[in-house]
Amino acid sequence: MNLHQERAAAVRRLVDEARGIEKSGVTRGSLEKIGGLLSALAARAELFPQDEFPLGADGGIYRLSEDPDHRFALYASAGGAGKKVPPHNHTTWAIIAGVHGAERNVVYDRLDNGAREDIVQLREAPAKEKTLKRGDVIAYLPDDFHHIETPVGSGNALHLHFYGLSLEHLPYRVSVDMATGAAKRFMTKAKILTPLLTVQQLKAMLKLGEVFAFFDVREEGEFSTQGHPLFATPLPLSRLEPRALALLPDPETRIVLMDSGEEGQSGGRANRAAARLSMLGYNNVAVVKDGLKAWRDAGYEVFTGVNVPSKAFGEVVEHGNDTPRIDAADVQKLIDSKADMVILDSRPLPEFTNMSIPGGIDCPGAELVYRVKDFVPSPGTLVIVNCAGRTRSIIGAQSLINAGLPNKVMALKNGTMGWHLAGLKVARGETRSFGPQGPEAAKFAQAAAANIAKTMNIRKIDKAGLAKLEAKDGPLYRLDVRDPAEYAQGHLKGFRHAAGGQLVQATDQYVGARNAMIVLHDNDGVRATMTAHWLMQMGWAETYLLDYKPAPAELTTDQEPRYPKGFAVPTAKSVTAGELHTSLAATLVIDLDTSLRYRDGHVPGAWFAVRANLGKTIPEMLAKQKGVTRIVLASPDGEIAALAAAEAEAAAGGLPVAILAGGTAAWRKAELALEAGHLRMADPPTDVWYRPYDFKEDVEAAMRQYLDWEVDLVPQVERDGDATFSVLKAAGRAEGGH
Repeated sequence: MNLHQERAAAVRRLVDEARGIEKSGVTRGSLEKIGGLLSALAARAELFPQDEFPLGADGGIYRLSEDPDHRFALYASAGGAGKKVPPHNHTTWAIIAGVHGAERNVVYDRLDNGAREDIVQLREAPAKEKTLKRGDVIAYLPDDFHHIETPVGSGNALHLHFYGLSLEHLPYRVSVDMATGAAKRFMTKAKILTPLLTVQQLKAMLKLGEVFAFFDVREEGEFSTQGHPLFATPLPLSRLEPRALALLPDPETRIVLMDSGEEGQSGGRANRAAARLSMLGYNNVAVVKDGLKAWRDAGYEVFTGVNVPSKAFGEVVEHGNDTPRIDAADVQKLIDSKADMVILDSRPLPEFTNMSIPGGIDCPGAELVYRVKDFVPSPGTLVIVNCAGRTRSIIGAQSLINAGLPNKVMALKNGTMGWHLAGLKVARGETRSFGPQGPEAAKFAQAAAANIAKTMNIRKIDKAGLAKLEAKDGPLYRLDVRDPAEYAQGHLKGFRHAAGGQLVQATDQYVGARNAMIVLHDNDGVRATMTAHWLMQMGWAETYLLDYKPAPAELTTDQEPRYPKGFAVPTAKSVTAGELHTSLAATLVIDLDTSLRYRDGHVPGAWFAVRANLGKTIPEMLAKQKGVTRIVLASPDGEIAALAAAEAEAAAGGLPVAILAGGTAAWRKAELALEAGHLRMADPPTDVWYRPYDFKEDVEAAMRQYLDWEVDLVPQVERDGDATFSVLKAAGRAEGGH
């Protein structure tokens, strides 16, 4: 284990053992036992390098662990020489242990009977005083008073502070003026920080192939347009809670968070995301010091766009295999000449229905090898694979070539965007897709998958093998790669849905931890094999295929949980669509949906706002919309609104806050009027990535820019140097170098 893994494991052991000891009661004796554990941890000073816990403008209290219910909160507290904190109590038990430097603890006896909240009479108790150095420890009951100071000349100190309840949830602590006895609330809004990591350390983690989650918590549009490291995974702060569990099922995996680096340490989105993750049970968290700004300043590559590793891989595959391709104009000529060919669209059905090549058939990525013989029984039929742009066309065509399909296979160059740019008309509203797999298709697919599995040495496991992986430390992703309808009809418990083609096209939407274990499952191994062979080429070395046919009784139609165990979406005061409709004039309605969906339809008079910025934008909206008597938050189904309600209340200046029950969906269901357009924008529309065809103006320019961007990814990936792509040649030879 490396330093951070050792620290995380040691902290977990401490908290687990302390939790067991405290069950017997909070006494001097129980705190002495916990103190012994804390002393042993503090003595391992190498686990707490001071540069990860610097003392800065926002203080120096760093969260190391905190239970989701805010119990058992452990901090590393930095103090500069001469630091002095006034006498105070804790209202929960507290234990302090020395790590670096010295911290003087002056203890007090209380002389009054506690009858008055505003007056506390204290007297120093010199016999109880203790200056803590490495491994020294002192414990306090909830009503004990002390003050701490860092002796002048001792240098910066770092000590471990362990509490029965987190500092942010101790509103009744008081500090005392020793001259007058006056007592006042103490640290009611504690600034809690997250351990720091330099971009150089982060770069080394990527190079060494460490297992960790690297999340960028800015909005997706910022992530796309302002840029990000190649292997950063978007996890926007505004939508963190519903997405975290699927992206990282293991709460003990190390997490590295990045924001712009220009937002301050305590108020930055990365630090705020760390606090929110702790409420979900994730505590092994670090924040990149100075964020993206530091990454850029260090001269490291910054990539624009979304799903970049997958899209870059597609370009590398085309470059390595010289995947056959055909221009839109040439396809049109073939259509006009009624040539013997079939056009297979490798995207999910909703994308196909939105726009497609005339005469095309929807057959998403992992379905291609599985079903191709149902569409092309003759080896003389030309097969053309398309998507919206490039990646899924290339991967789809190369899948058929790798599978040994005897037909000529070509990728439609630049997909439907290339078709549009060639001046050709796309089809709209098409639904032609595949039916049940036929016997000839099954025969070809099984033989092709067996050959691919042998060539790639894909590791197959049974139920016992799966159990062994589940027992190992580290993140494990169990993914069912079949068609969505098949998954919905029944799947193994614990397996999330990730259609194989989409998993390859947008891996960072499903797998949030670098170098994690991935187990794929389907009905007969074909789609899992084809998906695995691409993931392994992308560098996901720990990819396995679950070779197991479950009995019907083993299948479930239940959805996998969206939140970690123990977390519940807060209950917020709500109003119905009808109630809101009758009081719009006096209501500030804030729509927390994406700016794209807000543009297409929202409650009349509603503002668009980003959840992460509500503390800033609510006062601004109130200043512009006069006569408001309440605030109502709207989101698609009410979930994000409920999660944001407390944040809105904190910024509402005393105005009541409610959510729209059932969200905008309920408003639509009630057939109430909608308003369209980017009309009242509290934030710019940088919350999500706008696909070229999402724009209302300059669509062609956006398409050209996007297609050029994809092609240019290959040299940028080479400059970056962190990718471990290894492309399988159609003849079976692998080519590395990326």
